[in-house]
Amino acid sequence: MKNENTRNMVIFVVATAVILILYQIFILGPQAEQQRAAAEAAAASQTVDADGDLAVPGAAPAPSAAVFTEDRGQALGTVARVPIQTGKLRGSLSLQGGRIDDLFLTDYRETLDDPAPVELFRPAGMEHAFLAQFGWTGQNIAGGVPGPNTLWRLTSGSTLTPTTPVTLTWDNGQGLRFTRVVSVDENYLFTLRDTVANLGTTPIVIAPYGRIERQGVPDTLGKNQILHEGGIGTFGEPGDYSTTQLKYGDWTKKPREEFESTGGWLGITDKYWLAALIPGQNQTIEAEFVARDANGLQMREARLLGEPRTINPGRQITEEQRLFAGAKRNEILADYEEVLGLPRFVYAIDWGFLFFLTRPIFLLVHWFAGLVGNFGVAILLLTLTIKLIMFPLANKSYESLSKMRKLQPQMEKIKTQFKDDPQKQQQETMALYQREKINPLAGCLPILVQIPVFYALYKVLFVTIEMRHAPFFGWIRDLSAPDPTNIWTLFGLIPWDPGSIPLLGGLLVNSGGGFTLGLSVLAIFYGFTMWLQQAMNPPMPDPVQRQIFAWMPVIFTFIMAVFPAGLLVYWAWNNVLSIAQQYFIMHRFGAENPIDDFIAKLRNKPA
Repeated sequence: MKNENTRNMVIFVVATAVILILYQIFILGPQAEQQRAAAEAAAASQTVDADGDLAVPGAAPAPSAAVFTEDRGQALGTVARVPIQTGKLRGSLSLQGGRIDDLFLTDYRETLDDPAPVELFRPAGMEHAFLAQFGWTGQNIAGGVPGPNTLWRLTSGSTLTPTTPVTLTWDNGQGLRFTRVVSVDENYLFTLRDTVANLGTTPIVIAPYGRIERQGVPDTLGKNQILHEGGIGTFGEPGDYSTTQLKYGDWTKKPREEFESTGGWLGITDKYWLAALIPGQNQTIEAEFVARDANGLQMREARLLGEPRTINPGRQITEEQRLFAGAKRNEILADYEEVLGLPRFVYAIDWGFLFFLTRPIFLLVHWFAGLVGNFGVAILLLTLTIKLIMFPLANKSYESLSKMRKLQPQMEKIKTQFKDDPQKQQQETMALYQREKINPLAGCLPILVQIPVFYALYKVLFVTIEMRHAPFFGWIRDLSAPDPTNIWTLFGLIPWDPGSIPLLGGLLVNSGGGFTLGLSVLAIFYGFTMWLQQAMNPPMPDPVQRQIFAWMPVIFTFIMAVFPAGLLVYWAWNNVLSIAQQYFIMHRFGAENPIDDFIAKLRNKPA
């Protein structure tokens, strides 16, 4: 019976591995290729219709594939631009439409090996254009209002910096004069102060608008189930705000989502970056998330429309809007939330449903990192802190496990004595537990408590930009990415690329995107610590369960291999601390353990 169970278990594990490999080759691979081809087909013809939703002027036109360009200079065009230069931002503002459509985040690189700064906004004319524009809308206004193609005139300033705002003006020739003062702070906040003067003879009614527009979505976005990327906004009334999320993948299924709000904010968010419209917090707004098809290209827009304003002859009004365009750093978002009175702005970071754990864990790791200067060491200190908090619970659990291991001879005797009577065997085993005051479920409690902590730390590593490209030691240059070492290159000793192998290459390289055979140093070390910790526990009484538990370290080694390196650092270090704690408790109770057995074998080994 035992041999048959072992054989069945081996067959199960091998069959599972074969199914995963075949699924990767014949299902996931073709699906990825189809998605890429669909994206290219969608970009093959791009023009934007003149949709007038919310009476907002049409968006900046997207070019057809025939005039699509990878040359940024060509896309920026010949229209005059105002340079943007701060300590964290670099780009330009177009005088055509007054658009902010050219912006880089100079504090961040696209990859560790690429010195180019992260691109946030991209001008129309390039694939996946991303931009923000602001203006006014009104009905039956002689001479019109400034739109996306209006040519503003620069009347003050030459470069937009935190100390030098710029002033743009436009006159519609029919008695309306528009003046826009654009300023930017030392972080990521633009302020647009628009003044409209009615020099005519009749009253007019106009309303301010803002729009963030993305022309198609890059293939790298919206693929992670654990992460929100897409539309995001907080709406409601003072004291009763809630945050709405609309994933890229769901946006086309809900082509129009409308909200009314007093203040709040809305925009488009990626994993680490955010572009958000921020109206005056005492202003009543209409907000929309809109997805519309432009000849096969899905346009996604976050829009807001302010209250209509009446301007009598000889009078003027001033309206202020803001744009956040930058990195989602917790302390920066929290500061804007407090200073501007923005509701739930810090929740632009996707803290997850365990936000009450995720944020405190992040703040603790961040504080530790400030002390020691290394996020990897901060994770080790966090793990130690959690172990100290759980020490009493873990102590009782390990005491129970040590007692159970010490009782193994008596339990084996009961199994032998009542081998043909499973019910009696179970009754005698439970009676033995009661006499020795052992709770067999106590060993599960530390693991159960660790699960939400594990998830919360995973979120912290995965979504917080502070962890992005954060190094540990040695070869681990990015704690938010998988360990780059690979068993198939003997961890860097063999200079070749396993990914170049046809069909199997994707499985042999750990890209962090699914099942992998490319085990890393951290993954193997984690698997070893899991095996050692499990070996210190009393064996399961049922042979089938025992075989399953014996294979779990192997299975979880492959499962955990694709996770961020920081998570493996946490879990492996947690296992090491648990092994040390359990070892001393087992010593105290005189229970046999594999570490002492190994030491004894070394001592008895002949020279």
